[in-house]
Amino acid sequence: MSWEDSVRKVVPYVAGEQPKQKDVIKLNTNECPYPPAPAVAKLAENLDTDAFRLYPDPDTTPIVTALAEYYGVKKEQVFVGVGSDDVISMAFLTFFNNEKPILFPDVTYSFYDVWADLYHIPYKTVALKDDWSIDVEGFKQENGGVIFPNPNAPTGLYMDLEYVEEIIKANPDVVVMVDEAYIDFGGKSALPLLEKYDNLLVIQTFSKSRAMAGLRIGFCIGNEKLIKYLNDVKFSFNSYTMNRPSQALGAAAVQDDAYFKEITGKIIATREWTKKELTRLGFTFPDSKANFIFASHKSVPAADIFNYLRQQNIYVRYWNKDRINNSLRITIGTDSQMQLLIAALEAYLG
Repeated sequence: MSWEDSVRKVVPYVAGEQPKQKDVIKLNTNECPYPPAPAVAKLAENLDTDAFRLYPDPDTTPIVTALAEYYGVKKEQVFVGVGSDDVISMAFLTFFNNEKPILFPDVTYSFYDVWADLYHIPYKTVALKDDWSIDVEGFKQENGGVIFPNPNAPTGLYMDLEYVEEIIKANPDVVVMVDEAYIDFGGKSALPLLEKYDNLLVIQTFSKSRAMAGLRIGFCIGNEKLIKYLNDVKFSFNSYTMNRPSQALGAAAVQDDAYFKEITGKIIATREWTKKELTRLGFTFPDSKANFIFASHKSVPAADIFNYLRQQNIYVRYWNKDRINNSLRITIGTDSQMQLLIAALEAYLG
């Protein structure tokens, strides 16, 4: 017997490429094209670096308090982690502790199956419909838990709250997680449903609409009992999951609501312009309510377009996987970045 026989082996999640050169148009990882709020920059200039020698607040009080006030919930209903990936991973470990398979869409955020394999959680995928929408009926089978993004990724499609509630209502005996990484770009959050369902966990992130992917801040809001169970697992894993700068700067970002609404409005407007231009060039795509578009061309393979754009130092996301291997996920950048993208596509497609 070898020591390798005892190793926990998994196929890891593959993050979007992070090019080292500076002169690129980076539209492949759904980052915000605008800087964080001015209040964040101001506070960053005056951080108490002497305090870095001390452990951070394990309860992440500054950011928990800011989020509770912003969303009108109790502090005991908020859990904060190192990006929404950390929050979801911790939630998988806490709530998906069942021999029955958990359910999530077959075309969705590709970290879900990685966490399931890592924690030895059985799972089944529910196939999206031909129009890329989530099949609500598929989530009414017996299961050990449910998770789905809204809007979904990488399709960008938003599901109306009545259908979200239909899934929650059909699964009263398990935890239902709604991953709202992109909700600020379109649609309504499931947060109001928390008043009706104590098994609902709503997860969001600062990485997209709050322009703070580099600080790794995510959170979820749910029933007080759910959050207590999450914290019990967190403190059994690592008490100090979020550093001091992230706690302080994250709180500042939440408090600058005007800037948050300004940049999300800009991204939405640019997205709608880009949809029209891509349609003109022969692309089709689901009607995205996220900060990206999931596009296929009528005649040119996605892989060819991906490789061409990369040669032009324009990075978009491509997966060579079943069902999605002829689509590109294009993050919405600034107006000038998207104009350059469209110009490059015009030159290539003729």
